[in-house]
Amino acid sequence: MLVLSRKIGDEIVIDRDIRIAVLATSGRAVRLGVIAPPAVRVLRREVHDRIAAEEVESGESTIMTGVIRVAR
Repeated sequence: MLVLSRKIGDEIVIDRDIRIAVLATSGRAVRLGVIAPPAVRVLRREVHDRIAAEEVESGESTIMTGVIRVAR
């Protein structure tokens, strides 16, 4: 896992065409902005997990189900 420290206004670039910007912080919360091509599916983790579970149940798993652990 790559762990980065960023300030408000800073960005991270992934594979040249995905940008993640730090928009704001408030206490322990961080507000992020994601700019990605329309073909890239960007989901909150809880939405990703729900969709993955539904697809596994239906036998049509098309979503990555690997687990990414975030240091706290």
